[in-house]
Amino acid sequence: MGSRVTFRRLAASVIWMHYVTLGSVVALVVTIGAAAFLRNRLFATFAGVILTVHTLIAVATAPAFAAVLPAWVYLHAAVYVHFLLLARPRMRPLAYRVLVSIPASFFAAGTMLSLPWAVVAAFGAHLPLPWLPYALALVGIAQSLRTGEEELDVVLTGEPVEGLRRHAARVGEKQERPLRIVQISDPHLGPFMSVERLRRICQRAVERNPDLVLLTGDFLTMESQSDPRLLEEALSPLRALPGRVFACNGNHDHEAPATVAHGLASAGVIHLVDDAAEVDTEAGPVQLVGLDFLWRDRASKMAAVLANHPRKKGVLRVVLLHDPGAFREIPEGDADLVLSGHTHGGQVGLVSLGLPLTFISAFSSRFPDHGFWARGTDRLYVHRGTGHYGFPLRVGVPGEESVMRVHWASP
Repeated sequence: MGSRVTFRRLAASVIWMHYVTLGSVVALVVTIGAAAFLRNRLFATFAGVILTVHTLIAVATAPAFAAVLPAWVYLHAAVYVHFLLLARPRMRPLAYRVLVSIPASFFAAGTMLSLPWAVVAAFGAHLPLPWLPYALALVGIAQSLRTGEEELDVVLTGEPVEGLRRHAARVGEKQERPLRIVQISDPHLGPFMSVERLRRICQRAVERNPDLVLLTGDFLTMESQSDPRLLEEALSPLRALPGRVFACNGNHDHEAPATVAHGLASAGVIHLVDDAAEVDTEAGPVQLVGLDFLWRDRASKMAAVLANHPRKKGVLRVVLLHDPGAFREIPEGDADLVLSGHTHGGQVGLVSLGLPLTFISAFSSRFPDHGFWARGTDRLYVHRGTGHYGFPLRVGVPGEESVMRVHWASP
């Protein structure tokens, strides 16, 4: 009798796995075809690569979730629906985000984190703790939907540091009246960063009454690029700080430059594109230089912009540079403080546990992923990002909503 029950369960498992595999392949082909037909070949290629990897891992690990098959099928289907509707991207209502976008992001992230389990399954071995990657993804949902409010002190000592390395931000003499900066980086209006959420973040920035609000790029996602009213409304609270809000471009801002320029201008934000401005603050004069995002010839082009806007004696020089990877290309001694973003703090890591390790630092300890860095007399702060994009969730690297107190004494 027991052997019959076991046989039936095995047969049922084989049958439903057959349907799961078949359904996944059909959904994959339909989604890629729709992406090519409704949008373009580039997006179809992108979706095809991501969904093919997702499908292979999901199907390999699916037998471990037979007990929760209906939930598994719903979440798995949500991933294809999410990509299918990205063929006609737009900001969608809360109900869609709750029922499709966020569940799809959760399941896609958990599935990507399940790659080691899929490798084990490929060799026919037992999958230990198959739920663990999805538990981490659930934590990631919470971290992706909020940003931590922080206050930090950055001391610019001017003491030279050999090479490029992570640096202690608070070493040195503090000033009685430091420069107070709120940095907003990588908000990425989209499923996890609604217009309402970014507007609340901007409102809190205004209420802190900083000397400067500095925006270091990447305002949009593909969902928010087509409607210029979205960014305009999200940034609208910043109008309350005229002459104190500045921005530079990120890489994604070149995908919809007119939309970004309109949103910034409507909110009273001064858009520095390879340009500079000088601001008198209660902490003293500040020279701001906003460098455009570049893919090629970064060293020569950035050096030319900085040379066109030379340093001024006794004036703190702050450079807005979206990509911290370009920090090493700035001529040494040409910036007191560089503010960057771009990395989303590494997006996956152990920062929540108080450890600096991230996905980025695991591959290179010399690439600035988050926090305070130094090279020579120049200093760099890499913001962990207000939102995120790319990998579906933040996991162990929370978003940042901070007030930075910059302590600097004129040499």
